[in-house]
Amino acid sequence: MDFLKSLITAASGLEAQSGRMRIIAENIANADSTARSPDGEPYRRQVPTFRQALDRESQSRTVELGPVRPDQGDFRLRYDPSHPAANPEGYVELPNVNRLVESMDMRNAQRSYEANLNVIQSTRQMITRTIEILRA
Repeated sequence: MDFLKSLITAASGLEAQSGRMRIIAENIANADSTARSPDGEPYRRQVPTFRQALDRESQSRTVELGPVRPDQGDFRLRYDPSHPAANPEGYVELPNVNRLVESMDMRNAQRSYEANLNVIQSTRQMITRTIEILRA
């Protein structure tokens, strides 16, 4: 396998997983936000997507962060009639963010990031070893 292609592919994976972690962090940060008024919507969980791309210069396949889509799941409800965003029944809509799911997604993204980083480190070691062999 071409060393340059593996470096480009792994670097694209790093960038994509970094973007995924940013979106997950945004979801967690907004997990308790509410609408400002009864007719407004709270924060809606964002779901990252990925798409395959082609690096034309090296002819290597890469991955990139695709469109970020809102999760159309139901909002959570909490009874708090004194809240300014409470509906006539006294319930406040909360974001459709589940912190446990977000934590698991974050861990998965971290592992994918680490795997791509390991590919880059291994490739660098192979390049270094190849140069040492050629010098001998």
